[in-house]
Amino acid sequence: MTTILDGGMGRELQRLGAPFQQPEWSALALMEAPEFITQAHERYALAGAKVISTNSYAVVPFHIGEERFLNRGTELARLAGKLARDVANRHDLIVAGSLPPVLGSYRPDLFEVEAARAILAVLIEGLSPFADIWLAETLSTLAEARLVGEMLKADARPLWLSFTLNDEGSAMLRSGETIEQAASLASEFGAEAILFNCSAPEVMEEAVLRAKQALGTESIAIGVYANGFAHTDEEVPANGGLREIRADLDPPRYLDWAQKWVASGANMVGGCCGIGPEHISALRDGLS
Repeated sequence: MTTILDGGMGRELQRLGAPFQQPEWSALALMEAPEFITQAHERYALAGAKVISTNSYAVVPFHIGEERFLNRGTELARLAGKLARDVANRHDLIVAGSLPPVLGSYRPDLFEVEAARAILAVLIEGLSPFADIWLAETLSTLAEARLVGEMLKADARPLWLSFTLNDEGSAMLRSGETIEQAASLASEFGAEAILFNCSAPEVMEEAVLRAKQALGTESIAIGVYANGFAHTDEEVPANGGLREIRADLDPPRYLDWAQKWVASGANMVGGCCGIGPEHISALRDGLS
């Protein structure tokens, strides 16, 4: 059985007409118009998602600024958790407490343990009353995943570790570390699932195959939620602007990719940036 995850939040908020800009990204609606976040969660629930992630990805100083995070970080994380929890309760869904790469997406070079620890502690405190599982996502390096694993070691809730990959060439973390190393770390921390997200669909199948082989008989789920970013020859920093969404990832074509991932060993599938409720509906219908 394939578990259907939700899709991207930021672009869905933009499409719904919510306040949306850089650098705040999806946190702007959290601060100014949280009803849009409820609406987005509802759309994914009705599309067939069984897991919805809290809109806490941008509740970090990188997006909302140091002062605002210091003054409102816990409050905003708590609100993100409550909004997801309320929708989940209406639809009998699982809430994933989203723990982002707190010092910058796609930037393993910016990671620093103690700085990250302080930010993660705020997010964990705010989200904890509402999360059924913990989802550390868009991890570029094993060090990010290791810190989360250590901080949640005493927490009985399931831990999911989701890594972002280089979009070209052989599947590997953006740090250059391997899929096999990521699988080993997931096993070390007793993670319930290892996932791959916020990367091109083309690199996911190899990652799934290699993770499955590395895990062997271990009962760790494998998941994929790719993004819909168009390829560009220019190096565009993550969250450095609004990247174009590719035209060849309509719901039927995204389902085609998802069927390959499932055939390779994935048992959890959803979407990341640019993948919306219509895609999740196609996954529900096509993977049931």
